[in-house]
Amino acid sequence: QVQLVESGGGLVQPGGSLRLSCVASGFTLISYRMSWYRQAQGKGRELVATITRYGVAIDYVDSVKGRFTISRANAKNTVYLQMNGLKTEGTAVYYCNDNSGTFPWGQGTQDTVSA
Repeated sequence: QVQLVESGGGLVQPGGSLRLSCVASGFTLISYRMSWYRQAQGKGRELVATITRYGVAIDYVDSVKGRFTISRANAKNTVYLQMNGLKTEGTAVYYCNDNSGTFPWGQGTQDTVSA
């Protein structure tokens, strides 16, 4: 059974940091290019960052470039998103999936950036 479980979100002040984790099960993580997505309230899901199968970050949405870092640990079946310099517009539910959104979406993890 394929499952993606995101964690690490929370409430943080502007300028703060969070590190998100996504644990994958039911498929071989190294076979897939993985991505982080986010969905703010009332908006569509947005692709935030993508990483190749072997750990090269290849794409970030312009609004997070220089502040967010995607990484992965294939041996741990885990994908990470380090978020620094958080802004209020970063408030959203964050999800991981492969680069095509192939797998069933997990519950996501809520990140709230507020003073």
